[in-house]
Amino acid sequence: MIAVIVPAHNEEQHLGTCLDSLRIAAACPALCGEPVLAIVVLDACTDGTARVAARHGAVTVAAPLRNVGAARALGAETAIARGARWLAFTDADSRVDPGWLHAQLALGAPAVCGTVTVQDWSGHARSVVDRFRGHYVDADGHRHVHGANLGLTAAAYRQTGGFLALASGEDVALVGELERQGVAIVWSAAPRVFTSARRSFRAPRGFGAHLLELGLEAAATP
Repeated sequence: MIAVIVPAHNEEQHLGTCLDSLRIAAACPALCGEPVLAIVVLDACTDGTARVAARHGAVTVAAPLRNVGAARALGAETAIARGARWLAFTDADSRVDPGWLHAQLALGAPAVCGTVTVQDWSGHARSVVDRFRGHYVDADGHRHVHGANLGLTAAAYRQTGGFLALASGEDVALVGELERQGVAIVWSAAPRVFTSARRSFRAPRGFGAHLLELGLEAAATP
C-alpha cells in the first residue's frame, strides 16, 4: 500500500483541490491497482478542514500539535501502522500531477526529492518571480527539498528515526539524515507538484517565507 500524508492547519479553502488531485493520482493505471491511502493530519484545526477531508474519503488523525514536523511524523506513523510500504508527502495548498505517485515509484530509489511549480504568483511582484526562476533548478539533479514533493520507503523512514518536531525545515532535516546514513536519494523533476505562493504561509521558514525573503532582497536592490 502507498500512503500520502498531508498535514493541515485550517486548510478548508485549499484541501479539497489537493485531495481531488490525489484521487486522480491514486487511479493512475501504472500503479496496477495498488491501494493508495490519503491521510490528513488535522493539526489544531478550528475551521472546516475535517469536513473537507471526510467528504473526500481521506483518513484523518487529529492532534493539537501546531508543528508541521510533528504533524508529518504523526501521519507517517499512522501510515506505517496501517501497512504502507511507501510514504509520499505533500501539502494541503498543493496539487499533485496525475502521474505523481507513479513517477516517484518508477525511479526505483529508497527516497525521492521532487521539485515544485508555483500555480499562481498573485500578490508577488515580478521581481520576486524573476529572482525565483533565476535561482530555482527545475530539472533532474536539483538539490531542492520540499515537504510538498517528497517520497520514501517505510523502511528508509524508520531508519532515519522520522521527522523531527520542527516548526520549519523538518523535510530538510529528514533528507539530511538520509544522506548521513547513506540512503540513496534521487533528485528528480519527474514527480510534479504545483504549489501555492500564498503570503499567509504556515511554516515560519518554509517556502512562503523564502518567497518573502526574495521580495525583500528585490526591494533592497538598487
